Amino acid sequence: MPRVCEFTGRKTQVGNAYAYRGKAKYLGGVGIKVTGKTKRKFKPNIQEVTAIVDGVPTRVKASTKAIKSGLIVKPLKRRYAYKPEAAQG
Repeated sequence: MPRVCEFTGRKTQVGNAYAYRGKAKYLGGVGIKVTGKTKRKFKPNIQEVTAIVDGVPTRVKASTKAIKSGLIVKPLKRRYAYKPEAAQG
């Protein structure tokens, strides 16, 4: 399973890590220079949670932003609170 949020679509992004050398001009130096760039990954904070999807508790991968913002409806703590839909009516 990929590292992707099923609700917001957040996934791993790429960027650069910069290495600097020197002293800033406002501190009395001649300025900072970039001495190296290396590729790096920005990984989203993905959690595996149990959520209600189409009325059924399901394990899904979700970003913490989706969890905090209320996009995810978590099931009740106790399993016996759920009754099959056929048995209810």
